[in-house]
Amino acid sequence: MDNMFSLKGKVIIVTGGTGILGNAFINGIVEAGGSVGILGRNETVANERAAAINQAGGNAIALVADVLNEQQLVEARTKALARFAKIDGLVNGAGGNMPDGVLQPEESIFKIKIDGMKRVMDINLWGTVIPTQIFGEAIADTGNGSIVNISSMNSKRAITKVLGYNMGKAAVDCYNQWFAVELSKRYGDKIRMNALAPGFFLTEQNRNLLTKPEGGYTERGEMVIRQTPFKRFGHPDELKGALVWLLSDASQFVTGSMICVDGGFSIFGGV
Repeated sequence: MDNMFSLKGKVIIVTGGTGILGNAFINGIVEAGGSVGILGRNETVANERAAAINQAGGNAIALVADVLNEQQLVEARTKALARFAKIDGLVNGAGGNMPDGVLQPEESIFKIKIDGMKRVMDINLWGTVIPTQIFGEAIADTGNGSIVNISSMNSKRAITKVLGYNMGKAAVDCYNQWFAVELSKRYGDKIRMNALAPGFFLTEQNRNLLTKPEGGYTERGEMVIRQTPFKRFGHPDELKGALVWLLSDASQFVTGSMICVDGGFSIFGGV
């Protein structure tokens, strides 16, 4: 049974690999025996993380690229194939929000910053689709593999302020199901696509929104905690198990699914 959950011999590319959740993703893959390509825009962090893994006996490579830049992704794929000779999996971890994608309560709902919303949708939707086009082709050449998209609680519930992020992740869910079906039509059960939907985890992007510098939660943070039955935020390491399962042979009959790791946020009615 343990071997089913092993990633030994598998090569997985992780976009957004220089972020907080991305760090948990790459470490979880390595701990399960896999080799990893750490893809992100921050070259310093990518190199530091790859070096730490290699020094500890793992196998990692830094891949510097913007997930919206096809040429950079092609170059990253070439570099990964030169190192590993194949690619077995992809984690589309890049995404997030930005200030121009937020509508504050005091702002007019008819004065939405359209350009900002588009940019947020681009990074979340097209930042998932484009890497899949590039690295998915290499997975098809390998002949067997798994692609994991990163969804969000925002994709299924109306989370105030962050409209661009809500729409972007909802689009990722649609893509996740559509592409999973199309993969199965062409490759049978050999290449699968699923989504991991984290609940609320503290990251560089949301820390100031959810917590106070002096300690404790902001008003919005308290609202999240009230809606989460576990009454806490998630720890990045708590995403490792579900991710490794989706990448491993243990989930061979799973495709087009969304796995929530959210402390119960998605199922709680608040009463």
